[in-house]
Amino acid sequence: MTQRIFKSIITVSVTAVFFTIVIITLFLNRYFTGQVDEVLKSEALLISRAVEINGEQYLKSSEFAQVRVTWIDADGLVLYDSEAEEAQMENHSNREEFAEALKSGTGSSSRYSETLTQKTIYYARKLSDGTVIRVSKAYMSIWAQLAEMILPFIIIISAVLIFSGVFASKMAKRIVSPVNMIDLNNPDIDDSYPELSTLLQKIRGQNRKIARQMEQLRYSREQFGLITENMSEGIIIADTNTIVLSYNNAAMELLGAEPTEERQSIYALNRSEEFRFCIQNAIRGKHADCILKIGEKAYQVIANPSYTGVQLSGIVVFILDVTEKQQLEDMRREFTSNVSHELKTPLTSIYGISDMLANGIVKPEDVQKFGGDIRNEAGRMIILINDILSLSRLDENSVAEDDVNVDLYSMAQEIIGRLSYYAGERNITMNISGGSVPFRGRATILEGIIYNLCDNAIKYNRDGGSVSVTIGKNGNNAVITVEDTGIGIPAQHIDRIFERFYRVDKSHSRKIKGTGLGLSIVKHGVRYHNGTIQCESSPGEGTKFTVTMPVKAG
Repeated sequence: MTQRIFKSIITVSVTAVFFTIVIITLFLNRYFTGQVDEVLKSEALLISRAVEINGEQYLKSSEFAQVRVTWIDADGLVLYDSEAEEAQMENHSNREEFAEALKSGTGSSSRYSETLTQKTIYYARKLSDGTVIRVSKAYMSIWAQLAEMILPFIIIISAVLIFSGVFASKMAKRIVSPVNMIDLNNPDIDDSYPELSTLLQKIRGQNRKIARQMEQLRYSREQFGLITENMSEGIIIADTNTIVLSYNNAAMELLGAEPTEERQSIYALNRSEEFRFCIQNAIRGKHADCILKIGEKAYQVIANPSYTGVQLSGIVVFILDVTEKQQLEDMRREFTSNVSHELKTPLTSIYGISDMLANGIVKPEDVQKFGGDIRNEAGRMIILINDILSLSRLDENSVAEDDVNVDLYSMAQEIIGRLSYYAGERNITMNISGGSVPFRGRATILEGIIYNLCDNAIKYNRDGGSVSVTIGKNGNNAVITVEDTGIGIPAQHIDRIFERFYRVDKSHSRKIKGTGLGLSIVKHGVRYHNGTIQCESSPGEGTKFTVTMPVKAG
């Protein structure tokens, strides 16, 4: 502000001086031009009267120091000139002032010489014998006068700059000083600056508002601290750049991290892949959870995105001690794995014998129906065992195959073909849309994801309904969507449908063939490929599952 005031004063001063000099020069030029005109008229009148009386003798005997006198006859021939030889001068019949004098008695004109940068004024007067007396005087043009003023002009401007600089510096500091001395916490200023009163009132209002907000914020932080510090669960709040904004002591204790006053990334609290995966999904705006093992302890990490309107503002991470629950789950998985292996061989034999009975090898009139029932039940048990084994392998990351390149669209088409007969029995229409999506992963697991979603969409659909499968991409993610027009899932059950053996309606589920493990297999298969699955459903309107998995470079 000081510099602007300083520059403004300097600019105004120099500009004012410049235009003053130019205007004065123009005025003086106009004034002197008028004076020359008057002098020429007076001289022309006196000389013409003297020539009328004494003739050429007067011209030759007089000296004309101030003006140039030329005597011209009626044909334009120069009879006398005070500064040049008459014989060497050209005919003046085409001169403007001469022609005007012959016509009206007097005439005047002016001509500018670029070579001499001079302007010459001519005044002519007609004598009684038809000849013309012309008087002229040369003087510097306005541009020549301005050129001669350059040195004085530079001196004047320099003096003005020095004076204006000193004056402007003092004035700028004097003007700005009261503004610089304003206390923004208690803004006030004397009456010499009424223009600032509105601004100061707004600053006071903003200060009061900020003070109230800071008090509310302080109170909220205190309440938040009191609540979270008494929690056994850990809680961490981080911004979108993963910088930790707040945490409680339980979070540090559970993660085994040291509290610090410095700003740090949430990744610094635990560097495991599971924890990083969870946080990365939350930063992308998705709910994520994982089991984190530290020593003999198991913790469930739940990471949720936090939004301000539609804008992601940060993440909230909860850490729960689920060691006991995890131990029970491990025991159950181990039991399921052992039982499955023990039962698979005898059940396979039962299936073979029942198949022979079903084909009528032994007394078909009596045992065929029973053999068929045995075969069906044995088949269901084998499917159950296979599902349990699949889950066990997914839990242990022990799928006995390598990643391969597959086309998810072609795979979905093949699975729909296999299920079309089953869907046709209930007049359910199956369709697929989208396009080719190359994906690198475990083919068996990917097939299980699509198969179980489509199989459930048929099982829990209504007769005459439809199943829509969409395969596509969203950025660098493969997206699989399976939507049906079936019975739907109540909202309170959606969070539990991926649990093993969980049935929403047990009485209804008994009528539907299945192991109760399909969605659990889907969830584990999606997680195996670092993806996420979402469910949207309304009772009586259908269900939509959306699987999103990052595409890995082949």
